[in-house]
Amino acid sequence: MIIDLTHMIHEGMPVFPGHTETTLVQSSHFQSDGYNNHQLSINMHAGTHIDGPMHLLDIQKYMTETSVEQFVGDGVLLDVTGAAVVDYKEEYETRIHEGQIVILHTGHGDFYGKPYYFSDYPVLTADFVDLLIRKKVKMIGLDTPSPDRYPFSIHKSLFGSNIFIIENLANVKRLIGIQAFEIIALPLLIQADSSIARVIARVKE
Repeated sequence: MIIDLTHMIHEGMPVFPGHTETTLVQSSHFQSDGYNNHQLSINMHAGTHIDGPMHLLDIQKYMTETSVEQFVGDGVLLDVTGAAVVDYKEEYETRIHEGQIVILHTGHGDFYGKPYYFSDYPVLTADFVDLLIRKKVKMIGLDTPSPDRYPFSIHKSLFGSNIFIIENLANVKRLIGIQAFEIIALPLLIQADSSIARVIARVKE
């Protein structure tokens, strides 16, 4: 079974305050042009996307310079529904294994498209991030727009350990109760700091 964890890209989709709006228009029409075509202008941090280290570190490492293996791996879901702060718990020491992709279900994804989705979201603590770093996870995936707020120290800690961040996941609640799944979160092969992505969970039998 495949679970799609991606928000649809569409004209005027929600974007982080201050970011440019997404435009998606049909640029050619079959009736007049003999073919259909569409033109997309999108910020790499709109919708479901992957933040790479270049986003907030003073480095020149584009997404194209990262092995595709970084974006595929065994997943583990932590259900932290309703938590305002996602903190370290001793049980995570055995729940999270080295090299996994950690997915958080906070429930905040239910508010995607609402104005307060981008302002009143749960954040991660430094202690929790230290665990992710010790476990050498590949990525952390969130049903929120960010793991932290300005000055974005959590972002920088994760990036400093080459942990990528998947933001604005959809349908994460569908993973609750599933024992084993693989995450495939593929960015565009793009010369940019980050990338929009199609993220799926492949449930293991």
